This record gives sequence, C-alpha cells and structure tokens, in this order.
Amino acid sequence: MKVKVASYNMRKGIGTDRRRDPQRILDVLTEIDADIVALQEADRRFGTRAAVITPHLLEEHGGWKAVGFGVRALSSGWHGNALLVRRSAVIDDCEVLHLPALEPRGAVMADVSIHGTTMRIIGMHLDLSGLWRRRQAQAVMTHVAACARQHPTVMMGDLNEWSRMSGCLRDFARHFAFAETGPSFHARRPIARLDRIMASPDLRIAACGVHASPTARKASDHLPIWAELTLA
Repeated sequence: MKVKVASYNMRKGIGTDRRRDPQRILDVLTEIDADIVALQEADRRFGTRAAVITPHLLEEHGGWKAVGFGVRALSSGWHGNALLVRRSAVIDDCEVLHLPALEPRGAVMADVSIHGTTMRIIGMHLDLSGLWRRRQAQAVMTHVAACARQHPTVMMGDLNEWSRMSGCLRDFARHFAFAETGPSFHARRPIARLDRIMASPDLRIAACGVHASPTARKASDHLPIWAELTLA
C-alpha cells in the first residue's frame, strides 16, 4: 500500500500575479498527482462561501472528487478547508470539526478507503495566534483520540507556525511524525515551513517534498507539499 497525499493553501485561486485562476490550481494538482489532497482557502471568503474550484470544473478537468460535508450548498468544505480524493476512492465517513478561535476557524475529517486500506484524513488551517493554535491543535487531537474507530491518520494543512519545533508543532509531535517537506512560503522565495503533513505511528513516510514547478510558483502564495505513505 502506498498513498500519496498533498496539502495546498490555494489562496482562493489568486496567484502571485494577483489573478484568480482556478484552472491553474488544478494544473498544479495534476502535476503532483496525489491520491488525497487537503486544500486551504478553497472557498471564497464572503457571501455564500462558494467553492473556487466549482464542481463542474473539477468534474471536467480533475481526477478527483470533493468530500461533501454538506455544510453550505455552494461551498466545497468548511471554513475554506476542503478534501479531494481519487474518484475511485470510497468515502466511508466525514465530518467537520469546530475549533476554538477568535476568528472563524475549523477543520475537516474523512475516513477514506483507497488502495486497499482505510485512512483518516484531517485538513486544517490554524490561527495566526500562537495561543489559539495550541488550543486548536489540542482540540483536533482530542477529537481524533475519542473516535470509536481508529485508523492510520494523516493530518495536513497550513499550521501558520513559523518556529522550527515549538508551540503547536511540539504538541503534534507527541503523537505524530512530521514529513520533512521543506519551506513552502512564500512561493516566490520559500523560507517558512507553514504547511505541514503529519502521520500517525502506524504509517511510514517513504518520501516527501515541496512542489515548486513554474506553475506552482504563480498559482498561489504557498507552494504545495506532498508525501508518500506506506503502512508501517
């Protein structure tokens, strides 16, 4: 079993050239060719919170389907967090996670059967405040630990943590291993590891990296990160 996952803060489809181009985001995802993708800032911020990558665009030009959380009719996720999986994958369960925050924040979770195994995937975009990031990290881990069924678990997203291994990173590290993907922000000159992929002990990180193609450097202010995982 080998599953490739990716995390991408797509900045609502607005690139470093300040143009909104959802197709360009899909082009980057096609280059990465991951089985499961966690997106952040996948919805427009105001109004109906409509998905930037519309269902029609995803159907016509993507090899994935969106996990439907059913929170808002036109949205693809929850507080901008969305999950895409291969069309052949089976979504066994999914839910949104309400996080403690001063500003609207949330996370999404899905149990996905793919390549002969079931994995629990969590996508998140944590707060700018270090105090609230730690509270949110604890809320996510507490929720996962309390689930009646346990599965190999991957957590991905923009953690907004600039430090090397403190704050919420230290909290996550007690239970999860980090993929050493490298810096992903800012896309033009990446110096910060704001985006992270974390795996539970029953998974092994076989390979990982930052996808820094010419298209990716223009499509968003973050570069996408990826990891290949196998059962430990």
